[in-house]
Amino acid sequence: QLQLVESGGGLVQPGGSLRLSCEASGFTLENYAIGWFRQAPGKEREGVSCISRIGITNYASAVLGRFTISRDKAKTTVYLQMNSVKPEDTAVYYCAADKDSEFRPCVLKESYTYWGQGAQVTVSS
Repeated sequence: QLQLVESGGGLVQPGGSLRLSCEASGFTLENYAIGWFRQAPGKEREGVSCISRIGITNYASAVLGRFTISRDKAKTTVYLQMNSVKPEDTAVYYCAADKDSEFRPCVLKESYTYWGQGAQVTVSS
């Protein structure tokens, strides 16, 4: 069974940093595009960042320059490094995976096949 598990969420002060992890269970992420999404209270879920099978990244304008997505060499974990966080970054963050057999660029759309359960990130002083 393919599962994704997010970790690393929590409370952080504005301007601080946090690193989220998305770990795969039952498969490696080598052949998958991975996306990070978030949903704030009362808002629709939105794409934050993604990384393609060959490492090409994409970021939403709201996080560009502050967040960084990366994979570990073992290809079992994808990270979202969040720097200079703002109160508006408060949300439940989800990772998602989609198998890619065509080496396509990743997209920030909810077309991914597998989803994690989410991790709460709260930015507050």
